Amino acid sequence: MKSNSPFPFQFELFGNQYHYHYIFETLAFIIGVRVYYYLKKGIVDPISDENRLWIMLGAMLGALIGSRVVAVLETPEVLSHLSFSVLYQSKTIVGGLLGGLFGVEIIKKIIGVKIASGDIYVVPILVALFIGRIGCFSMGIDEPTYGIPTTSFTGMDLGDGIMRHPIMLYEMIFLIALYFLFRSVKNRNLINGDRFKLFMVLYFLFRFLIEFIKPYQSLLLNLSSIHWSALLIFVYYYKFIIRISKSIFIKNQKHG
Repeated sequence: MKSNSPFPFQFELFGNQYHYHYIFETLAFIIGVRVYYYLKKGIVDPISDENRLWIMLGAMLGALIGSRVVAVLETPEVLSHLSFSVLYQSKTIVGGLLGGLFGVEIIKKIIGVKIASGDIYVVPILVALFIGRIGCFSMGIDEPTYGIPTTSFTGMDLGDGIMRHPIMLYEMIFLIALYFLFRSVKNRNLINGDRFKLFMVLYFLFRFLIEFIKPYQSLLLNLSSIHWSALLIFVYYYKFIIRISKSIFIKNQKHG
């Protein structure tokens, strides 16, 4: 179908067309790291610089593996002819966060760190995700992050002449809401590690729900690899989910 949409946004360099996505992806990493070091100033970190470096290494290695595995499982038919090229080009932030989490936990077991280490990364991750999602949004239908057709007022022509759910725009709005949420609880006396757990549970809940308005492929029981990744996170953090749910319920009862 013919489209007058400006998507995907591209720029020309040496006679070739390139997506802005690559620029935003690079900016997301650089700015995310800078935000981390900015927030780390003036904070007494109970984890030594050496151990923090090992933890970051575990996170990056886990994210590298997880992002590829979950992305490949998003399209199960490629498993029969999987190549290094396909594996390298496939990646998803859900797999990156999932793999990064387990990469960190494995490294912490090895180096003997028993205290929670993720709270300081929440805002840098939110900032990096938001910047990266601008790049994904700019690609329109060239990036498989678009939604199914819709007649809703939020529908947008992302480059194929069909009004679709702009999934990346929804996610950017959600990330802004998360930022203000974590800003509001900044001075709350929360248990160390709870901020990161809350981020993971809320983000994966969003991804679980939003997946239903994407043209996903079923991996098992009509659920995609994104769905199953989210369910794995819910199981992993079930104690936290129960504890925080009880806390909210009791608080509402007192104010009710």
